[in-house]
Amino acid sequence: MIQRGHHDMGGLPAGRVEYREHDYAEWERRVDALSMLMGARGVTVDQRRKNIEALPPEDYDRMTYYERWIVALTQSLIQQGLITTADLARKMVEVEKRGS
Repeated sequence: MIQRGHHDMGGLPAGRVEYREHDYAEWERRVDALSMLMGARGVTVDQRRKNIEALPPEDYDRMTYYERWIVALTQSLIQQGLITTADLARKMVEVEKRGS
């Protein structure tokens, strides 16, 4: 029997959906653009979705929509060998220093 993943809300009571327009933060727009660009490099929507669905429940619940997207994209890039964890760590230190 297939078990329902934590992310799978299909058929469960979840309350009313609020349909409203909202502005996106600049970093969210960048994540979206980066996801589209990486599609040209072979990082598929299905691959990113698989990585989102693989998040531990506590991480999935803690993260926002675009935080899940960036984690999934990062995992996809590592899985395809387009970046390494060392590349990522180096870049994170560089970005952190910019904020100081």
